[in-house]
Amino acid sequence: MLLGSGELGKEFTIAAKRAGLYVVACDKYPFAPAMQVADTCEIFNMLDGATLAQVVDKHKPDIIVPEIEAIRTEKLFDFEKQGIQVVPSARAANFTMNRRAIRDLASRELGIRTAKYHYAKTFSEFKVAAEDIGFPCVVKPLMSSSGHGQSYVHNEAELEQAFHDAMEEGRGDVKEVIIEEFIDFDSEFTLLTVTQKHGQTLFCPPIGHTQQGGDYRESWQPYAIDACALKQAEAMAGKVTEALTGYGIWGVEFFKTKRGEIIFSELSPRPHDTGMVTLGHTTNLSEFELHLRAIMGWPIPAIHLEHCGCSAVVLAKETTDSAPEYHLDTALSEDRTRVRIFGKPTQHVGRRMGIVLCYDEVGSDIDALRSKAKRLAQTIIS
Repeated sequence: MLLGSGELGKEFTIAAKRAGLYVVACDKYPFAPAMQVADTCEIFNMLDGATLAQVVDKHKPDIIVPEIEAIRTEKLFDFEKQGIQVVPSARAANFTMNRRAIRDLASRELGIRTAKYHYAKTFSEFKVAAEDIGFPCVVKPLMSSSGHGQSYVHNEAELEQAFHDAMEEGRGDVKEVIIEEFIDFDSEFTLLTVTQKHGQTLFCPPIGHTQQGGDYRESWQPYAIDACALKQAEAMAGKVTEALTGYGIWGVEFFKTKRGEIIFSELSPRPHDTGMVTLGHTTNLSEFELHLRAIMGWPIPAIHLEHCGCSAVVLAKETTDSAPEYHLDTALSEDRTRVRIFGKPTQHVGRRMGIVLCYDEVGSDIDALRSKAKRLAQTIIS
């Protein structure tokens, strides 16, 4: 049973169906991407714990795979007690769906370097926190995804709007924000980390990415990083995933500062949006295939780089109750290019509707591939 049926859930469902599994896709709206390829679906608000329990009792799944943040995560502990496998674990889902829990675990319990941060439930608390953090700073809801409610605050005059946006755009019913110091980073990267039932923790080649408004816009693999810094990131990722427990793939995000320091940013207990670049044959197994194998306890002999590649998002340009018209000819006329349309039934300005993937031999010019992918992504929706 998949809780959340967006584009990541769709690709995971495809991987599961190729392995002969039966998939129930759940989300709060009909015709969500994963529902289009699953065996059956359920439409309900997953923050409604009673309904969630009813749906689980109806289908009696062997495995529950959370794909979004807005879930009544405390119910997952009940499901585990019933003998249902929760991915990666109920503990992991409960921690990582809330920025307070995961940040406190990493920083205060595990001693991992993070940005300085405070929490606030009221605007007065928020102003005091901002004074301590200083400007510029970053403001986020405690529970959100894809950059919803996130903003960069440059001065005191911008605080009120930032607080309002974070409170209004947060997922679920958690009404609290986190305010962080702004890290003057050189770049950001994701380290896809695979925890296994019957094997050691594995790491994919690191993935570079850029964001706009907290939402990913492009990613590329491999990301250039020296061996010492990569070992630091792997050690941090291994430490936090071990503490959270469970099996599956984790998207662990880091900053690399201009001085070369590696700083833990965030963690997702599931396939990561930046990891969609692996759909372009960058690694021998995509992040979705790796997630499935880890969940099922199947062997993963090795993870290795087969191509270098890039992904660039296709964004909606208007707000309507219908899907856009897609134009694939230009992108597909170029060699070593793939397009993945997510199949979202409605659009709003800036919504991710698909991705363009470009790849080439290992050692090829990543910057040229990035430019190609971004250029072709602009041709998909007129």
